[in-house]
Amino acid sequence: MNQIETTLDRPAVSVTDVQTEALTVVMLGSGGSGVMTAAEILLRAAARAGYYGLMTKSFGPQIRGGEAAAFVTLSANPVEIQGDRVDLLFAIDWKNAQRFAGELQLEADSLVVSGEIDAELPEIVTGAGPRLAEINLKTLTRTHKGTRPNMVALGAVAGAIGLPRDVVAALVGQQLVKKGEAAMAQGQTAVDLGYGEAANFALAKLDRPAGDTARWIISGNQAAGYGAMRGGVRFAAAYPITPATEILEWLAPRLQKAGGLLVQAEDELASINMIVGGSFGGSAVLTATSGPGLALMSESIGLAVAAEIPMLVIDVMRGGPSTGIPTKSEQTDLNIAVYGLHGDAPHVVTAPNSIADCLFTAQWSTHLAESMQVPTIMLSDQSFGQALGIVEKPAELAFATRRLVAETPGENYKRYALTETGVSPMALPGTPGGQYTADGLEHAESGTPSSGVADHNQQLEKRLRKVVDFDYGDHWAQIEGDGPAAIITWGSTTGPVRQAMRRVDPDGRRLRLISLRLISPALPGALAEALDGSDKILVIEQSQMAQFFGHLKAQFDLPAMADLYARPGPQPFRAAEIAAKLEEWLS
Repeated sequence: MNQIETTLDRPAVSVTDVQTEALTVVMLGSGGSGVMTAAEILLRAAARAGYYGLMTKSFGPQIRGGEAAAFVTLSANPVEIQGDRVDLLFAIDWKNAQRFAGELQLEADSLVVSGEIDAELPEIVTGAGPRLAEINLKTLTRTHKGTRPNMVALGAVAGAIGLPRDVVAALVGQQLVKKGEAAMAQGQTAVDLGYGEAANFALAKLDRPAGDTARWIISGNQAAGYGAMRGGVRFAAAYPITPATEILEWLAPRLQKAGGLLVQAEDELASINMIVGGSFGGSAVLTATSGPGLALMSESIGLAVAAEIPMLVIDVMRGGPSTGIPTKSEQTDLNIAVYGLHGDAPHVVTAPNSIADCLFTAQWSTHLAESMQVPTIMLSDQSFGQALGIVEKPAELAFATRRLVAETPGENYKRYALTETGVSPMALPGTPGGQYTADGLEHAESGTPSSGVADHNQQLEKRLRKVVDFDYGDHWAQIEGDGPAAIITWGSTTGPVRQAMRRVDPDGRRLRLISLRLISPALPGALAEALDGSDKILVIEQSQMAQFFGHLKAQFDLPAMADLYARPGPQPFRAAEIAAKLEEWLS
């Protein structure tokens, strides 16, 4: 199945019971039950039927196997975040289901379907008192040899919410085509069984989707990889780490087709130094990691600052500290990304604000790295990286991304010449007359190591000037609305804030949103202009120690009346939570 899919020629949706704008479905089961496969097919079926949607994944703490829950929110309108509540929970089994207690927002009118008869239900279900139904998956699959419980569950869920059976069946066929005709027939039978069971469920159907636009199904990690390639990256080296590994899996075959290469390094230290070498050789490069890997890479990122070697480091953040919670999100790598290098080491830190924006921000970040000859760290996170979203096809954007190269260096070539912009021509290996020393030692304009006061001060100022004086244009932040009450946020917190703003201020007259895409260097003038006319400021972030708020206070002229709402993960923000906070703040 293609990982990026354009949904065209959608069939008519035969839904007659139109009652709700959005629905959140959770499919739950133990390791090997196939809930992720079923949920992804459900999402793709919704896309083909013309809907928007978002699928997020939740796993237990095990390295292998263990319980898993797939959250799928579907709507006729664009979806950035999961719903506030669960409308339908389908449990193939209940093993360790209680571990998801904090994530399953069940209510009295939620529908819970148990795939086991007379099962002992966990407290997360019995405590909420939802409506209950049962399907005997064991009996059904034994009676119809070769059918799988997860495919029966898929049919039941799809039927309950009104997705066309032929769309679901076609996708199941695509999933099983390599296993032969018998497997495909068994899959169709399982789906039909599920649709038959769905007739017993009383559940609101989705509103009919409107419009026939080309949409993509893409994850934040896939989007980041694609954006980097759009920016010119042709060499990557990395060591697998959750939740960044999918970037590497997506890039590996595609880089090769584009004439590039991905190398799986033996560890993070090797990977960062490999891309230093690859960039020194003339290629746009990246590595992808998470917090523990970024900590290991900090010394070599500093080397790249000193030697003015461009690179893109994508940090898909997870819960910390240390190994923390690999499968959950938190915005807690900001401090190490901005301040974690030793010495005065100017570099760039960016952050996408949606799944689709992972593509743009990765492309833009590559442009910044190459244009300024500087390391750029892009802070994505698990809630973007491992989520699948149905999004509008992104616009084709082009940046004038071109590294300033010394084509004919000449006898007196100065690699680190003190130019007006701070960017000096970089000779590629093998260029006649272009030999120079590139290491972590301070140096003169020629690259020769120097401990002289003048050389040190001049090179420090050069490296800072090129980052601070660069024209970042309007991309530094996403700004929406012009109300007198301003909300400043970043990253994956943006979606819940935007949705909450629509609920609290549907006319857009009271609130304005400022979501920073450029975290560092700070642009105080730009933020001051964006805040002009505001009489209240609220900073919202997912960090126990308010790292973003601290960064704003340190680097920007943040007014004293700025308020803060910060909490740690691993629970994602919900729109209802933010809306309640906004109502309180505005009152």
